[in-house]
Parts: sequence; structure tokens; C-alpha cells
Amino acid sequence: MKISELSLGNNRVSLEAIVRRKLGEREVVTRFGKILLREFEIEDESGKVKLVTWGRKIGSNVNVGDRIRIENGFVTSFRGELQLNVGRYGNLEVI
Repeated sequence: MKISELSLGNNRVSLEAIVRRKLGEREVVTRFGKILLREFEIEDESGKVKLVTWGRKIGSNVNVGDRIRIENGFVTSFRGELQLNVGRYGNLEVI
């Protein structure tokens, strides 16, 4: 899948992209307890999107310029902006 093909509600998203920017990290409280959230801007030849990783291990080894592969992601919208999420059932790998 390409970034330009993402739409709200997509599940089981798999794609490859380049990390362009680290946007930050913070701890959030969810119904599952406190979870570390990391945000990145990623890009492929078709466009850019915000990537959100949930959990201490997911995204901890990702740096600007890395080529990554995402499997089993899902797309949500936050404040009117699409974002690709990698949660407990997804996988993010630096390739």
C-alpha cells in the first residue's frame, strides 16, 4: 500500500516509508493504563503522513532517515489529520 491510498478506518495496513522527522513522544493515559506514544512524519513517493507508535518498544529504535516497514497498522484521524498507527498488534521494523 502507498501513503496516498490511506483512508480513515483502514486496518491491516502494510507499507514501507522513510522517516522524515521525529515529532516527539509523551506518555498518555488510556483505558489500558499509561502508554508511551511516539510520533513521526513518514514519507513515500506518493505522500506524507503522521505515524503514531504505541508502547515502549515500538518505535524506540527509529531514527530520521531510516527506511521502515509497517505491518498490521491502522488509520485514524486526530484533529482532522489522518494518522497511521502501530499498536500492540502491529509491527514496525527498520529495514
